[in-house]
Amino acid sequence: MTDLFGSREAAVPLAERMRPRALEEVVGQAHLLGTQGVLRRAIDSGELPSMILWGPPGTGKTTLARLLAQVPGYRWSSFSAVLAGVRDVRRVAEEAAQQRTLHELRTLLFIDEVHRFNKAQQDALLPHVEAGTIVLVGATTENPSFEVNRALLSRCHVFVLERLAAEELRALAQRALADGERGLAASGLELRDEALERLIVLADGDARQLLNALETLALLLPADQAGRRRAGPRELARLKGRLFLAGDRAGEEHFNLVSALHKSVRGSDPDATLYWLARMLEAGDDPLYVARRLVRMASEDVGLADPAALMLAVAAKEAVHFLGLPEGALALAEAAVYMALAPKSNSLDASYGRARRVAQETGSLPVPLHLRNAPTRLMRDLGYGRDYRYPHDYPGRWVAADYFPDEMRARRLYEPVAAGREARLWAQHVERIRSARAAQRGPAEEA
Repeated sequence: MTDLFGSREAAVPLAERMRPRALEEVVGQAHLLGTQGVLRRAIDSGELPSMILWGPPGTGKTTLARLLAQVPGYRWSSFSAVLAGVRDVRRVAEEAAQQRTLHELRTLLFIDEVHRFNKAQQDALLPHVEAGTIVLVGATTENPSFEVNRALLSRCHVFVLERLAAEELRALAQRALADGERGLAASGLELRDEALERLIVLADGDARQLLNALETLALLLPADQAGRRRAGPRELARLKGRLFLAGDRAGEEHFNLVSALHKSVRGSDPDATLYWLARMLEAGDDPLYVARRLVRMASEDVGLADPAALMLAVAAKEAVHFLGLPEGALALAEAAVYMALAPKSNSLDASYGRARRVAQETGSLPVPLHLRNAPTRLMRDLGYGRDYRYPHDYPGRWVAADYFPDEMRARRLYEPVAAGREARLWAQHVERIRSARAAQRGPAEEA
């Protein structure tokens, strides 16, 4: 390639041009492709199992599948799970059977985004994988234990591809910059060390994103009189809006980030809380979704130990709705850090769980007559509301009364914890009420 902007090969994206053509060119995934890697041993033996390649974008799933097809005795076939149907599966299976009979070739079927295969498509594929007519290589960014049915998954090896490390991305970038045939050497692009390191951070383990960024720099930067396109931190800043931290609003990484944020709040670590919050927002998560999660955390992990946490979380949600991003991010940060620093109580979560179980066990027991509302004459004549004692009419604005259905004993569902306001106020008050109620009903009636 002599002219980055004029040759036919240059019209092919850099990431595609630089795709490894042999296993020796693959950067990363040493746990699979190193001399003792399980997949490397399978390649060397010539016996490939059906497999699912699971990993983040830009880690080499498609590249690896294409290289597997170079193993002697195999032929390549592929389609996308988004576009294919049961008819396509049957067609490939028929061709695979013919190739195995006539030419002793096994068909390696690559299915990109295999997690999008529906049940009917997976069922159609299953007998051919089981019989060995097809060697399935599925690629997915989603957890296959959730997205691939158990029968098909049990007949496949799952190989996990990891994000590329900084030194691996650095090697890829240097290779692309130096390559005069497939890379960017002819463009004259040069990266200062600080710009390259920043680019590696922004690429976030994604080789495709790294190469796309390099190609964009080569296209955007003007050349000097010597034909060099020099990129420093200032030039790299032009790409900031085109690069995003890894995130997936619907996939596993999204829920991993949510889990990390929640556990950091629960663990009272404000620094980690801020980090994971920033990760979610910078990855493009809906700020209102983040706000809803904070509201949940306020009730689940802070609860009555500090009721202000829930009010602050709801206020943060309203602020985000009113302001949007980036201004609303500070309201989310305020709520998240407040909850991380607040005393913790999971009594509401545990107590409501007990209440749900009791409600499910006891069924639809009728509301006692004295607790029923009586807005009409007929309902009053039927006894609705009769003998109800209004607590405000009694000393201390409390009266010992039964509030459970007549057919069941009172249950201890709410159990306060010794934290914050819950320890100082609610626990003492609850115990006074329960002691008085037990004295009226008798200890044998309290469950």
